[in-house]
Amino acid sequence: MDIAILGFESCLGLAFVGSADMLTLSRRMLAKKDAPEPYRVICVSHDGRAVRDGAGRLLEVDGRFEDADGCAAIIVPGYLCDGGHALPPTPAIGAAAAWLRRQHALGAIVAGSCNGVFLLGEAGLLDGRRCTTTWWRHNELKSRYPRADAAWGASLIEDGRVVTAGGPLSWIDLTLHVIRALLGPEAAKKAADFTVVDTVPSTQAIYIPPGHLSASNPFLLEAEHIVRQAGDAQLTTIDLAHALGVSERTLHRRLKEASGETPKHFLDRVRFETARMLLETTQKSVKQLAAASGYMDETSFRRAFRRYSGMTPGAYRSWSAARRGAR
Repeated sequence: MDIAILGFESCLGLAFVGSADMLTLSRRMLAKKDAPEPYRVICVSHDGRAVRDGAGRLLEVDGRFEDADGCAAIIVPGYLCDGGHALPPTPAIGAAAAWLRRQHALGAIVAGSCNGVFLLGEAGLLDGRRCTTTWWRHNELKSRYPRADAAWGASLIEDGRVVTAGGPLSWIDLTLHVIRALLGPEAAKKAADFTVVDTVPSTQAIYIPPGHLSASNPFLLEAEHIVRQAGDAQLTTIDLAHALGVSERTLHRRLKEASGETPKHFLDRVRFETARMLLETTQKSVKQLAAASGYMDETSFRRAFRRYSGMTPGAYRSWSAARRGAR
């Protein structure tokens, strides 16, 4: 059983080499005495030649795409870019997209981290699938691949053997996920313990600067201000549209254009950021937090908080306190 790591020009060297090293360490640890190792790690490029990463360093590979045909899984690292530059339309990228599409059709798990998810988009593997990418390129992903069901700020999503994860270091979560999918949760737990990483995927939302979307958009800034000022009032999308002096249809259109969010998702996100701040700075109970953040009940608050942060309010409070203490 082969697990392939795809190398291409300007890819992130840490993600490429790190995935290979983590898989190799885990493979040796998981191997049973007098039995073959559970999988082979093979690094490939379209022509079998070394590639240069985003920092200009030469990355050696083991072979061409054809040498990993029929592999069980493929890991696609992110790449270094300036601003919002998309993948370059080179023959190598086109060949990689075609190979990914073919291997997925043959049954392989195809996993992309950070903006490496865009290569999965070029392969057509995001069409009709739930996916994510690093939060600051979410809108670009939605614009470039409109048939993708992109989730803003999600940590890791698998949909039909297509796995996507956000953030430059999400290759760690991605690699563990591949081990879990191929060898089971116990193998992933052993691999995580051996390499000293967390088995729970990290979440992007807890690191995203509050209000980052509204910083360059006065309409979003005003909308966020209205939601925060509402406090424990049950603000609806109709109320928000009225306060902004626009129709519901215009509110929906402008929020979609500016943030890629529906009015409901926008309300939930701003309420989440409010709750996150209160969890970090107060000792309010979950019931009090739900009311202060504008939620109708504690259950809906817990559900929304977990969706955005990947953890319960109590777990987030503990995580935040431990993080502050480690500084």
